[in-house]
Amino acid sequence: MTVLVPYPTLLDTVAGVFRARGVPPDRAATAAEALCHGDLTGMSTHGLVNLTRLYLPLFDSGRTEAAADMAVLADRGASVLADARRTLGLWSASQAVELASARAARYGVGVVALRGATHIGCAGYHAARAAAHGMVGLVASNCGGQRIAPAPGGREPLLGTNPLAVACPAGDRPPFVLDMSTTVVPTGRVRAAARAGEPIPPGWLADEDGTPVTDPAAFDRGDGRLLWLGGTPETGAYKGFGLGLLVEVLAALVPGAATGPLSSVSRDDDIGVMALVFAPSALRSGFGADAAALFSAITGTPPLDPRRPVTYPGWREGERARWRRVHGVPLPDELYEELRGIAPTLQAVG
Repeated sequence: MTVLVPYPTLLDTVAGVFRARGVPPDRAATAAEALCHGDLTGMSTHGLVNLTRLYLPLFDSGRTEAAADMAVLADRGASVLADARRTLGLWSASQAVELASARAARYGVGVVALRGATHIGCAGYHAARAAAHGMVGLVASNCGGQRIAPAPGGREPLLGTNPLAVACPAGDRPPFVLDMSTTVVPTGRVRAAARAGEPIPPGWLADEDGTPVTDPAAFDRGDGRLLWLGGTPETGAYKGFGLGLLVEVLAALVPGAATGPLSSVSRDDDIGVMALVFAPSALRSGFGADAAALFSAITGTPPLDPRRPVTYPGWREGERARWRRVHGVPLPDELYEELRGIAPTLQAVG
């Protein structure tokens, strides 16, 4: 069963929770929007379920600084190196994209390499901020020193799920937003199955000898390790691993954040983020019309099944978000009661 909660109510409630932990109001509002984005768009494994499981424990353990300021360490105009100084990653990743967008408006391209970050939530939310400016945004984030997945053919985990997101405006349609882990699924999908007591398909996890694991609880027990996109070397795992390493290079090696293979502690501290924004309109005319035409051509492709039109990454999420902004965001009963436990004023629709 689910409960519908008005989207503005959800934002205000979550922002209030962050403010109560010492996060300045403007940052709390951005962080709340970033976190609620998961439930708004249907990517609930990266949404409010993580408030009490991931983000509030960061405050309780002292692993995030509620009111610290990001620090610019080097500024070369189009490129910036910054230290997030353990601020809430839900906020600092968006700040990195906004700064990169401002530089792109001036130079045609803007790059912000960020170290010292905490968990950023949905990478696609942050990349889409560039699309809202009519630009193309790329956000790559490693997992700090966390080690979850081994290299193909290796026994020891080396890297995290290392998400990668790209966003582009699509005219009057929802923006193109590709938001993906470079492992076959993110950890949230595995843990959601474990909470529901449901098996997972072969190809998500394997034990240290490579044998498929279908018990999702094996992941947190340490008996199952995430596989890379492609699954096995024979079906393309080296592509997923290569993308994971690409993220490690861009997001961690460039700014000097923690890297999984070199970290002494497997924990997602000192996360690195790369925000890369292109402003095509600063370089040529007609980009907006061309982008609209491209995605119009994609959605206009004849489908195999007339009941299932052809779409692109971000379309379904955008349409779902439009409906939920008006009618409310569905939350599982258990999650709703969990949130009411820390914010008793939260009220459902009606």
